[in-house]
Amino acid sequence: MILSLSILIFVSFANDDENKEEDYIKWVDFNVTSEAMNLTAKLDIDSHNVNSEIKYNWIELLSYLACKCGGDFDNFKKTDLDKLVEKLQNGETIEDLTKDMKYYNYYYEAYSAVLSNFVGNYSIETVDTNGNKTFENKYGIKVFLPIAKNYSFSHYDDFGKSRSYGFQRTHLGNDLMGSIGTPIIAVESGIIEHLGWNQYGGWRIGIRSFDSKRYYYYAHLRKDHPYVENLQEGGTVKAGDVIGYLGMTGYSTKENTNNINVPHLHFGMQLIFDESQVDSQNEIWIDVYEIVEFLKQNRSEVYMSNKETKDYSRKFDYLDENIE
Repeated sequence: MILSLSILIFVSFANDDENKEEDYIKWVDFNVTSEAMNLTAKLDIDSHNVNSEIKYNWIELLSYLACKCGGDFDNFKKTDLDKLVEKLQNGETIEDLTKDMKYYNYYYEAYSAVLSNFVGNYSIETVDTNGNKTFENKYGIKVFLPIAKNYSFSHYDDFGKSRSYGFQRTHLGNDLMGSIGTPIIAVESGIIEHLGWNQYGGWRIGIRSFDSKRYYYYAHLRKDHPYVENLQEGGTVKAGDVIGYLGMTGYSTKENTNNINVPHLHFGMQLIFDESQVDSQNEIWIDVYEIVEFLKQNRSEVYMSNKETKDYSRKFDYLDENIE
């Protein structure tokens, strides 16, 4: 079995000030399928929601499977997962099972950077039959699809395709085709790092996760009214919040220009293992097509909260321990 070289590149550099060598991951070829994510996430969630002696960690399971399939999930076999679960149920530990797997620690660190806040404890607002609101503590998927619930969209795996505006380059995201004005949702809670016009992305939003590992990029937002009220750089958003509206702006140095042929959201995710990778030639953008497929099961429901501005808000609030 040949291990994909692109997923195993690290970079080392000498720190002259401290006279020591530091290592961080330089590249990640994330090709975990939505099938594998669904199966392992279900094992993780179910084991935490029932009285189970064994609590599964889906990132550990995926990292083990990556070693088994050589980093290429086109070779993923459910039987490998079934055998792993059987061994764990028989008392073996993930540490024992992976101690001789050369690349397990790499996969675990890389997949943790991608998925570490996708599954876990959270609190979401619920409403009973009498209209009383309360917050319910849950364990499960705590991130959301970037397209609001009850709004249609289509997409295909277009990561790495050629783009020519400005200069010849590759497409570093996934285009979600939809109707102009479709509410766009914050996938994960975080801090707004970029807000405003970019000639390539048009009106866009860049949000960094609270652990600083993930940078979410939402681009080509609607002309004239791209964002919800009160968004600002340095501010925070919660997973499931409405942050803006789908459009077709971009490909122009002139602000507020529709120069994209088809209305869509460009959705991207950058991984950051070291701050030197930000705004540099060492940026790590991953293919999010399968992540979008995985997130289809968790969508944020919205309603028009301001008839004057025609802004939308999430229907059910969400508590995040990182936000007061």
